[in-house]
Amino acid sequence: MGVLAAAVDAGVTFLDTADVYGDGRSEKLVGTFVAERGGDASGLTVATKMGRRADPHVAEAYTLDAYRGWTDRSRENLGTDTLDLVQLHCPPTAVLGREQTYDDLDTLVAEGRIAAYGVSVETVEEALTAIARPNVASVQIILNAFRLKPLDAVLPAARAAGVGIIARVPLASGLLTGKYTRATTFAENDHRNYNRDGSHFDVGETFSGVDYETGLAAAAEFAALVPAGLTPAQAALAWVAQQDGVSAVIPGARSIAQAQGNAAAGSVPPLSAEFLAGVRDIYDRLLRAQIHPRW
Repeated sequence: MGVLAAAVDAGVTFLDTADVYGDGRSEKLVGTFVAERGGDASGLTVATKMGRRADPHVAEAYTLDAYRGWTDRSRENLGTDTLDLVQLHCPPTAVLGREQTYDDLDTLVAEGRIAAYGVSVETVEEALTAIARPNVASVQIILNAFRLKPLDAVLPAARAAGVGIIARVPLASGLLTGKYTRATTFAENDHRNYNRDGSHFDVGETFSGVDYETGLAAAAEFAALVPAGLTPAQAALAWVAQQDGVSAVIPGARSIAQAQGNAAAGSVPPLSAEFLAGVRDIYDRLLRAQIHPRW
């Protein structure tokens, strides 16, 4: 609760969760926090996600009845009649391409279960498919200084369509903090340990899909670009937040200090042309070959 309070007190207005985070515990914590804030929470938007409770996680599981069940559970967890924003949680690609998906989501809006809907995606192609739909409010996609491909087509398309872009994994699973070395170890249950080969979920979610050694080299070069007065994490978050078309950036925070530092990145003055060119150069030299063809 302290981390949530620190973030909101520092100016954060968008909270992102999901029905599978802690099997609903995350939603319950956010719901309790919002209720305790009372009138102070009136400016907050709480976004959640649905779909990953399906087992097996296949396109056929995405039905109106399932959506109703998932959103009922989230409404109970969050303590609200109408969810601010519900995002399909990286569904199978086929779900994003079929008409019925959006008809069903429109039904949830008409029923008052949700105020708006969006999608969380893995690839640029999936993002563009969703942006083309008339009632999609937002697209959540990996965007950071090591994942530049969305800048080419996704952000321009979203701006033209009036679709919000929610940037996730903005620190490339921590690589962009500049704190990791070859000697860094991760807990057995940390995806940075067990999902480096993508055996559990899309490898792009872990270190943005960059192999660890290459990521360390890129992170060292990125840290050398950071302007005085900023941490590498703040510079990385500011870079994302300052992209034209980005509506929200959702870094994680495990401490009050991290939450406050992340929030401060939102008020960083415009980054220099030299810094922006340096980010592009790192990507083109070290990362493009691994990242651009895949996501």
